[in-house]
Amino acid sequence: MDAAAQQRLDAYFSGIGDILAHPLRRESFAIYAMGLLGEAERKSIEPLAARACPDPTRVQAAHQSLQHFISNAHWDDHAVRRYAARYAIAAMAEHAPISAWIIDDTGFLKKGEHSVGVQRQYTGSAGKITNCQIGISLSVATRYHHVPIDFELYLPRSWADDPARRREARIPASVQYKSRIDLALGMIERAVREGIPGDIVLADPFYGNAHDFRETVRLLGLDYAVGIEAPTKVLLLSGSDPERCTPVSVGELGRRLGRRAFRRIAWREGTGRTLSSRFALRRVRVANRDGIPIAHHEPVWLLIEWLDGERQPTKFALTTLPARMSRKEIVRIYKERYRTEKVYEELKGELGLDHFEGRRFPGWHHHVTVALSCYAFVVAERARHFPPSAERTRFPEPFPLAA
Repeated sequence: MDAAAQQRLDAYFSGIGDILAHPLRRESFAIYAMGLLGEAERKSIEPLAARACPDPTRVQAAHQSLQHFISNAHWDDHAVRRYAARYAIAAMAEHAPISAWIIDDTGFLKKGEHSVGVQRQYTGSAGKITNCQIGISLSVATRYHHVPIDFELYLPRSWADDPARRREARIPASVQYKSRIDLALGMIERAVREGIPGDIVLADPFYGNAHDFRETVRLLGLDYAVGIEAPTKVLLLSGSDPERCTPVSVGELGRRLGRRAFRRIAWREGTGRTLSSRFALRRVRVANRDGIPIAHHEPVWLLIEWLDGERQPTKFALTTLPARMSRKEIVRIYKERYRTEKVYEELKGELGLDHFEGRRFPGWHHHVTVALSCYAFVVAERARHFPPSAERTRFPEPFPLAA
């Protein structure tokens, strides 16, 4: 980093330090954050302490100090994350407004049974059921940049309902079992309450299949564009009386439309090629199992994608984006969900998100908070140095401005 960037980093850490209040916490946060931003291959507490301590005889003491800061010290994760989010958003918004909020989850592969929240469960990170923790994230994005602003650890009932495990992992009494859907909605509600800008929530079918997720997003004043699975039933809105029609699965509806109903749409320039596929868009009402007549459900767009090489449509989404919006713009916005893949790639590959070796609930959240704060600073620097006019420039390193 140049001198100006270093000054911005110092001021940024100073702002976080004001939240932490205690001098030792300020110092520990800075040491830990610089370790995550640095080039160490392994970014768990012990090697970070060793790299930060020039005196070999003091390494053990430095390790214990960082261990206490991350695993045991009481400081407000959400206040630090809120500060980091607003810092990055201010830089991003100079080029384009925050438009999308992206909900997703990722796995933290583990060995053993003692890391808080770990059990055998499915994670897309491994593409299978494996021993892991699951973290749910909320990221916000403009058309050009993105930043993760919040994270929650999913506690299965095997942890949330086990008093001995709760004591061992120091899970607060206020933390009870919540589904991944509820954790995601909690982050969205918190972001709305804190005035984070945004218009539309993007999510994959795990969240999009849940009608309570979609309805809560709408009650919070946001649009959504969410994946759904083929068995989801909808009522196609046409000139006929909708109450006399029978709901049909979106998979069957896609097959009935046939190839001629699908148009090729390009949504983004990828690495070496233009990303495109064939889409159909239809106005529907969803047959939710909520006891409310389908005629009273909100009309939404059903987006159907027919991938090249497939014999039938295989991807489906629902969105409340305005009817006046063009098909191409709807596709482009929905496909912005790819940004969460970049978030996980960079958080894990560059900032050691999945390197934490502690077992306790507070430690996991403190570690994630520092990683999110580092990411927010780097995103703000990217927005300053690489404005949209330079977005096609290719850089060899994922984090060209990392310390």
